[in-house]
Amino acid sequence: MLAETAPVESELSSEERELLLDLLRLPTAGPLETGPGAPPPLQAEALEAYARAGGRIGLVEVYRGSPAAAELDRADVPLTVRRAVDEAPGFLACQPSLVLRLGPELPRAATVMFNVHLDTVAGAEPVGFDGRRFTGRGAIDAKGPAVALLAGVRAAVAAEPRVGREVAVLVQAVSGEEGGAMGVFGTRPLVEAGYTGALNVFCEPTGLRYLPRATAAATARLRVRGEDAIDDCPGAGHNATVLLGFLAQHLARELGAAAGPRDPVCVAGMGTGPLHNRVYGSGELLLNLPYRDAGSGRRAEERVAAAVRSGLAGFRRDFGGLPEFARTAADCERITRLDWPKRGLPVLDDRHPEFEDLLTRRAGIARVPDAEPAFTCDAIWAAGLPDDAFTVVLGPGELGANRAHAAGEFAEAAQLDAFASAVARLLVAFARR
Repeated sequence: MLAETAPVESELSSEERELLLDLLRLPTAGPLETGPGAPPPLQAEALEAYARAGGRIGLVEVYRGSPAAAELDRADVPLTVRRAVDEAPGFLACQPSLVLRLGPELPRAATVMFNVHLDTVAGAEPVGFDGRRFTGRGAIDAKGPAVALLAGVRAAVAAEPRVGREVAVLVQAVSGEEGGAMGVFGTRPLVEAGYTGALNVFCEPTGLRYLPRATAAATARLRVRGEDAIDDCPGAGHNATVLLGFLAQHLARELGAAAGPRDPVCVAGMGTGPLHNRVYGSGELLLNLPYRDAGSGRRAEERVAAAVRSGLAGFRRDFGGLPEFARTAADCERITRLDWPKRGLPVLDDRHPEFEDLLTRRAGIARVPDAEPAFTCDAIWAAGLPDDAFTVVLGPGELGANRAHAAGEFAEAAQLDAFASAVARLLVAFARR
């Protein structure tokens, strides 16, 4: 029988608010976000500041570093990451991750793990705090939650002596969550190295409700490799712009009609060339396909392949009689290839009656209803943990409402304080089981 948990409240101290402002001023968008030639991220500096702050409340460093390049030579690593590792010296070295621990090293059954990412999307935002609202890139996703997490641990230690003695707390502060890296060089190696607990909390905006699910996503790429032509003789070559534009609309119709509300399809970026006085024979079209389980992921891949085939047949039929596009229509199947830069990633769909009762009844944290959609985050890498472990996504604010990944990103101080209080209640409830 679980013991009743007394209410525990917390708020960021003045030092923690200053820490958050310091972190917001450090640009930590990784190379996959900023592109070639951009300055390296200051991830190491952010981790150092975070480790010092953790040390002041008793968290000790147990790991800091990046995986070896050989660890990323596997099928579930996105192609963009594998290429960056091969082609960009220092790619991994400039994106380290950190693990802190409160208390002795204890069995997983007596450990709670929190994961939070300190890398951000690209795009500088004005950093500030007006007494009510923090602004800056990462304010809600996820530097603000990272600092609130420390405040929550601090409050839990003050409220319950068993936290940090009979219960260990692990904090993973990672890179590689953004930019399409999918956690493969940040979170995944740490989970596989055993830095996990019986209860694992991935700190992402969920409206302060726990979400025991996380989707994954596959990336499909259509590549046209034909011959260019000059604008005076547009029919002499292959028109990748018209072909890919046609396929983009066809795929949007076909896949959009077949997808359910929980498995939307994103017809994403397309590129051929920037000039007006030539016909580009080569180009690419990208699609993003989130999926909630392995079966829906495989079905999405099959739907894409079928839609590409019918789209090419439709292009050949509709454009074969037009002189400017007849060659493109005749050769469209030969010059178009579908491949998958990213697929085969795991998904999370967890259940654990005891821990769900702990969260809802003892810690006062509501559950996200099953009818609401999940989203993709690093929690997917906890999908393979043993059945006695439980993993949730939990954090303050909302991705859309708080403008994560957009201009004007912010976090209300009250939202961060509420998350700190939830973390404290969770740890106290876990310690008093």
